[in-house]
Amino acid sequence: MPDSLPARVMCFEVSPEDEGERLDCFLARTLEGASRTEVQRLIKSGLVTIAGEIAQKPALRLVAGSLVAARLPEVTPQPLAAETIPLTILYEDDDLVAIDKPAGMVVHPAQGHVTGTLVNAALAYWPQVINLLGEGRPGIVHRLDKATSGVIILAKTRPALLALQAQFKARTVTKQYIALVEGIPGNPDGLIEAPIGRDPRERKRMGIVRDGRPSATRYHVTETFEDNALLDVHPLTGRTHQIRVHLAWIGHPVVGDAVYGRQKQRIALERHFLHAASLTVRSPSGAGDLTFTAPLPEELVGVLAQLRGR
Repeated sequence: MPDSLPARVMCFEVSPEDEGERLDCFLARTLEGASRTEVQRLIKSGLVTIAGEIAQKPALRLVAGSLVAARLPEVTPQPLAAETIPLTILYEDDDLVAIDKPAGMVVHPAQGHVTGTLVNAALAYWPQVINLLGEGRPGIVHRLDKATSGVIILAKTRPALLALQAQFKARTVTKQYIALVEGIPGNPDGLIEAPIGRDPRERKRMGIVRDGRPSATRYHVTETFEDNALLDVHPLTGRTHQIRVHLAWIGHPVVGDAVYGRQKQRIALERHFLHAASLTVRSPSGAGDLTFTAPLPEELVGVLAQLRGR
């Protein structure tokens, strides 16, 4: 890559646990959003060094204590494009919109997902939200994982966006999720308190780490089956992947979650069984509390019907 092109350099020290791992495998899980093929291309282009020396082969085995540096070209942000994608609107007023997001839809455009996102769809409905927080920053107030369905809200004005963001920050928003988990928790009601941060071994995942951010999740078992339990889950904080990480940490991962749960699922499901069922916020215009609810999607209703029929 010519020196004239802007770039950023990412550096990582090889831990004792990573010793002996292939260079391309190490970078593929360490560089967020990078595939193994993309990493191999970087290495073959001379953009990866180990201890200051250009790495020659993707299959090079790493030595603990070595410093690996990858020189990544800066990606020029693409303008957000409005796309005509149907949305299920649960509620709308002058301040905000509540949407029932389907599983499989990414919220924000990012590397690998530049089209087909909730933001792209929202811009076709409400083009005025494009720059609520500056150039190319629309009014999405919070996020849901790609495979999670349910309630998500979008602000239509800057004052509404700031007011709603303040509520999320102050933890005055009430969030209720429905989750089907592996196994049956020993306690029908529980509070999970464990700090969440980037997993040092798998940078694309989150995990319970000592210096992570304080995180708390309440759950209540509403129904049990032979090998599974249905839970009402209330995250008291809003960390990335919080519910999935916390439930996996207590030994009851979400059904269908191949990242934090079983690699081979016992229940056939093309998504994980986690649904944002309801959300309560204060109206930014002072009209009182607003509660939005999204029904359980058909594919999840079908799973419960199968379990109840056994």
